[in-house]
Amino acid sequence: MRHINRPTYLEALIERKHNGLVKVVTGIRRSGKSYLLNTIFADHLRGSGVPEDHIITFAFDSAEDLARIGEDLLGVAQAKRKVDPEKFLAYMKDRIADGGRYYLLLDEIQLLGAFETVLNGYLRNPNLDIYVTGSNSKFLSSDIATEFRGRGDIVRVHPLRFSEFSQAYDDRMEAWDDYLTYGGMPLVLAYSTPEGKAAYLDNLFELTYIRDIAEQNEIRSDVKLGELLDAIASSMGSLINPTKLENTFRSVRNVSFSHATIERYLDYCEEAFLVERVKRFDVKGKRYIGTPYKMYFEDVGLRNSRLNFRQTEKNHLMENVLYNDLRARGLNVDVGVVESFSKDAAGKTIRRTLEVDFVVNRGSERFYIQSAYSLSGKGKEEQEKASLRVID
Repeated sequence: MRHINRPTYLEALIERKHNGLVKVVTGIRRSGKSYLLNTIFADHLRGSGVPEDHIITFAFDSAEDLARIGEDLLGVAQAKRKVDPEKFLAYMKDRIADGGRYYLLLDEIQLLGAFETVLNGYLRNPNLDIYVTGSNSKFLSSDIATEFRGRGDIVRVHPLRFSEFSQAYDDRMEAWDDYLTYGGMPLVLAYSTPEGKAAYLDNLFELTYIRDIAEQNEIRSDVKLGELLDAIASSMGSLINPTKLENTFRSVRNVSFSHATIERYLDYCEEAFLVERVKRFDVKGKRYIGTPYKMYFEDVGLRNSRLNFRQTEKNHLMENVLYNDLRARGLNVDVGVVESFSKDAAGKTIRRTLEVDFVVNRGSERFYIQSAYSLSGKGKEEQEKASLRVID
């Protein structure tokens, strides 16, 4: 497996060096956060002349690292407890031997007991520059924002963008076909066969994401959660309404699934960075429309895996890929609607609501984007341009 450069995130970390805040690297599990911090960023520090003993790395899900502080990984897991912060503090005290600047690269920080208190204490030491990773916004980013009162700086990591993914290929079209099918989870590149890639994504979804969401939110049965994710995956690129989903579950699957529970489960999936809910924006009315809304998967490979790679419509996948790429650039993205008025042959006014795939904000700049996998003819091209022509 080739080394994949992730320049956007490396630049984000470099920009935040020595800013007096805890740099929080967060995002969906297995998106490459640990590799970014412990390999790419650590290599940058070494290349900048930082001595090896002034770069302190520690992973709270590593049996080897926990043994260094007298903790046992299996014992911690079986007891369902956090790592003892006193043991970690004692270990760190021995490592910080002089007044030079030290870089703390701490992996899966949410597994450390009282981690907010520990990190707040370290912030009082001007010689410490602190970077942490974590996997769930409910236990990490939200806590950081509350506990640090503005002293946490969040860097959100997404799966590989196509520009990153294609570094592992000599043929970009082959890379694109694989990306649309298997997505950009970094470890997909470690598998050489379609069967291996598919099996990895299937296991990742069931054994990591579904289990994580169910355990963290005390969901007794994950069957309904799986069925809801199936429904979202099938309707990717279409508008979603929780009440309509409730009716569909009742009439088609004979399952009782209230819209309130559906909304709550969707919140859980967003907190785990598995999907994102995208609101509709009335371009001319300059206001948001509550429901329905769209949902996109954080990774199209995970979405395809959920449907056993059966529904791989390239136009919808292209739309999801483009949305993810815009978000990975740090841009704010909405789905747009705009009204169009015209006259028929009898002079009667015809009102139409047209969709703008993405309304993108970058500071004071705004972009309107249509996504189309192909333009098969003049009619298709005019159809795609229709909503854009109505906007001033």
